[in-house]
This record gives sequence, C-alpha cells and structure tokens, in this order.
Amino acid sequence: MNVFSGPDSLKDYYDPDKNPPLPLVEIPQHLNPFHGQGVRIYAKMMTMLPAHNVKELPALSMLSAPGAVDPKTKTVIEYSSGSTVISMGIVARILHGIDDTKAYISNKTSESKLKMLQFFGLDLYLFGGPSQPEPTDDRGGIQRARRDAQTCEKTTNPNQYENDLNWNAHRRWTGPQILKQLPNIDVLCAGMGTAGTLTGTATYMKEAKPSVNCIGVCTAPGDRVPGPRSHALLAPVEFPWKKCVDSIVECGSEESFTMSLHLTRNGLVCGPSSGFNLVGLLRYLEQRQSDGTFEGLRNSTTGLIECAFLCCDLPYQYISEYFQKVPASEFHPIKNQNLTGVDVHRYDEAWELRADNLHLHSLLDDLDTVLLDLRDARSSEEWNPKPQNKLPIPLFTLSPDQESPFYNSRLLELQWRELDQVFAGTLDPRLSDKTVVALCHDGDTARIASSILRAKGVTCFSVKGGAQALRSCREEKKVDSPMRETEEEELGRR
Repeated sequence: MNVFSGPDSLKDYYDPDKNPPLPLVEIPQHLNPFHGQGVRIYAKMMTMLPAHNVKELPALSMLSAPGAVDPKTKTVIEYSSGSTVISMGIVARILHGIDDTKAYISNKTSESKLKMLQFFGLDLYLFGGPSQPEPTDDRGGIQRARRDAQTCEKTTNPNQYENDLNWNAHRRWTGPQILKQLPNIDVLCAGMGTAGTLTGTATYMKEAKPSVNCIGVCTAPGDRVPGPRSHALLAPVEFPWKKCVDSIVECGSEESFTMSLHLTRNGLVCGPSSGFNLVGLLRYLEQRQSDGTFEGLRNSTTGLIECAFLCCDLPYQYISEYFQKVPASEFHPIKNQNLTGVDVHRYDEAWELRADNLHLHSLLDDLDTVLLDLRDARSSEEWNPKPQNKLPIPLFTLSPDQESPFYNSRLLELQWRELDQVFAGTLDPRLSDKTVVALCHDGDTARIASSILRAKGVTCFSVKGGAQALRSCREEKKVDSPMRETEEEELGRR
C-alpha cells in the first residue's frame, strides 16, 4: 500500500527499488504538434521522487555506495546551484546521520534560491567567477570543494562532476524504468548539465535497445536555463556521454520557461529545465522532418514514433524568472492592484465586537477607555458616552452614506492611507496605555483603524456595524442610552 514504517522508513522511502516506478505521462495533444503524424510524447516525472528533483538519484548513488562515506565523516560539501546539494543534504542525513552539508555556490545565485537552500538547512559558501565553472578549473568552486575535502578526514566531497556513480544512478534506475514502461520507445531526450542524467539513461538504452535515438539538449550560446549547460561547457565533462548521445540540439530560455508554464497549467507541474527538454525534443523532430529523415524514426511494428523526455525540476523557486522570460500576455492582470502596499496589517475577529457584546458596553463605560470617533462633528454628536474619553478624528474619506471600503478597492486604499498617515510617527498621548474603541458609521472603517493601531501596539477594538448597530441595540434593549436626540427631534420638542 506504499506505506513506509519502522526505524528504516525514510531509507525505504528514498530507495527506488522499494517504490513503484515514477509516472510516465503522455502530454496533451495540443502541446504535441506532431500528434497527427503518429508521434506520442511522454513526460517521465522525475519530480515525483521523494526529494522532488532528478538529482536525488545521483545523490543516493554517490552517498550509498560501499566505502563512499567514511564513518568519520561529519560534513558533506558540494559545488551545486540547488537540486544536487539539496538532495545530498537530505540523503546524507537519512543514510549517515550527517547534519552538516555545505553548499559551495555562485555569488550570482538569486536571493530566492539562496533562501531555499537555507530552508533546507544547508551551510552556504559563495564563490565569484563564472556561475557554471569548468569542472577542472582550479579557480572555481568545484575544485575548491574537492581540495577542501582532501585536507580534512571528516569531510567528503561526492563531486557530481567527476563521480561515475552520478550517471550510473540513471543507468541503474531511470533507464530500466522508462524502457519497461515504454518498451517501444524510439526517442529519448534530456538536458545536459553535468550530463549525468542523459549519460546514464542513454547508456542503458543503447545496451538494452540500440535503436533508441538519444538526444541531448544544451542551452543556446549566451543564454541560460537553470541546470543545463551550453555545448561549449560540456567539453571538459569526462562522463562517456559522446558514446551514447546521437544528436545535440540547442534551446533558449524564453521558449523553455514558456513551455514549462504550459505543461504546468495542463497538469504536469514542472520547472524550466523540463520545458527545456520538451522544446529540445520538438526541435529535434522538426530537424528530422526538415532533412527528410522523419519517417526513419517510425516504429515498423506500432506505426508510431514514441518519445520520452525527462521532467527534472519544479517551477516554484523560479517564479520571478517566469515573469522575466515569459511574454506578459501569458499572465492575467491582477485586479485591484492598487491594494498592493496598503492594508498590510493583520485582522482578528476578536478585535471586532458586536453591538450587543457586554464586554463592549463595559469598555464604553470604563473611564480608561478612549472612544476614537472617526465620523464628522455632526455625526459624532449622535453618540457621546463620556466626552472626556472621546477623541474625535474625523476622516476626509468617511461619509455616512458610502459603501463599505471592503467592497470598494479605491475607497479602501484612500481610507487606509489616511488612517496610516493620521497614526504615523508619535501616537496621540491620549491613546498611550489605554484601551481604544474605534467607531464609524457602519464599523468597517473602524475595523481598518483597529488593524493599524494594533500593529502599533495599541489595544484597539472596533464596533461591528458601527454607530448604527449601537443605536439599534440600545433601542431594542431599552438600555439607558447616551445617544442624543437627533436634530429633527430636538426641533420638534422645541
């Protein structure tokens, strides 16, 4: 039933051999321009791994192999921009009880990603220079991590860039899963960063089914997609990717982010490198069609061309970049955007008292309570329980017949700004160390005032329904009311 329990529950949960295969899902027809030509495209959802990224498998492979981690090891260090070192931190803790994982990372890493790494409990060390240094460059963080590990027996550096256990993880798990799920696969496509994912998966494919076309995707020169590298940066990578990769295509960031957006909105939640892989696959099919070799991909038995690409990441850490890369037309405008930056403090139902609440009436009768009257002078004469405790602050934006500010975004913005300005700086000394009851006509403006004052440390309540509710409550209960005669009643009496 996919339940993991006992002292080894997490070890079993992270063990691919004790889990069902990761989903392989055909993408919707409208995202597949070749569907009418018998092409079927499947997404291998590597994001469904427990750590939610493809790098979990290499991390597991590099840290679980016999002798990979010395019993004396207290610290794991790795140069990584995100997924690899996150997975290492998790796996090191689960398998070896190692709590100290240091991430050597580029100083050009976005703030949101830095905070994400901190969230996962990683110890961050920033490095200058290229964000994707060559693995053999002595000036880069990759070699620095290796040297630091060599000088301390309590530190290990798995070194994803040179460790064959990286790509062999996909030879062991990813390739066999895909082939078992899609035995008639014709095309496999994956991005190339360290090249471990494609090297391992493609190596297995070439051993088990040599007819599979294995396609590597690189970033276009001068462009950047999180994870993959440009073709030029693959030169120093020593993994045997050249033996198993049949073709390489290049893709840009804008199309990759946009495709990721479309996949996610259609139910396959994935990040930019996943969109990158699908764009690369489609580009490869376009090239085969253009050079007249498209039909050579077709399976003679099924009559179809069955393709798989890897979904390696999730979109959440890159949200701000989507708004930089994806055309603005893809996003609905925010309604009532004028409310951003205003009404920023919390509300609490306990701060809004009903007109028939005994605690409210007790407060109103208390000499230490300040009645903060936000109505104009004429309206405020209708309610004046104790003049010495009354603090009139009439608002320009408040009138008896206006609609609720919570139904009118422009009015809410104006009233909040006016109230925020009124209470800016040093508060009126009459509010210091006092309980305050804010009052308006219908209660909603006073509710805004109580939110602002509470944020400033003032104990403030508002009256739900405002003066109107108080008047009705006094009349219905025949309570001795400090409400004064209306002007019309006074004239009639006279």
